[in-house]
Amino acid sequence: MTEKYIDTKNSNPGKQIWILEGYKNFAIHGENGLKIEKLAKITGVSKSSFYHHFADTELFLDQLFAFHIFQCRIIADKEKAVKKINPELINILTEHKIDLLFNRQLRFNQDRENYKTVLDKSNQIIGTDFVRIWSEDLNLALSIRQMEGLFELALENFFLRINQENLTTSWLTSYFENLAKIAKNFE
Repeated sequence: MTEKYIDTKNSNPGKQIWILEGYKNFAIHGENGLKIEKLAKITGVSKSSFYHHFADTELFLDQLFAFHIFQCRIIADKEKAVKKINPELINILTEHKIDLLFNRQLRFNQDRENYKTVLDKSNQIIGTDFVRIWSEDLNLALSIRQMEGLFELALENFFLRINQENLTTSWLTSYFENLAKIAKNFE
């Protein structure tokens, strides 16, 4: 994977359309969402435009992966200021619903090396502050290592359960309340 971060506000508008729509469709439908003909219909842009910007779907996927890392850095920057899961972190998560769903697709396909590489990188970018927020907010008497282990289990469960419909403030609030109860039992 070539790592070139894409700032969609400053990139080529023709390329930007493909990346944003491809990113969203991959997040929701996985690789089935990356059919060029379908994306051309959704964007209202010709298929030849796709090949002009990306040459092939492998390069397109690399650009989507780079865009995901770019988005993860934005999320991580926002998380640095968070003190509470509810409402601060939950608001960030609902705002970045598509990014979470994209990460979910990476998890489902982590048996493929390029997906795993991007997943690991995104987890490194986002995971550290999340563990800190969670630990401080719950005020648990667990070591950082114990919190990280619990976080790994919770993360797997989280990505298995989320979908486009349930990534809402009310669902996330309930999810984190239940997670807090479980975490308290480990104390």
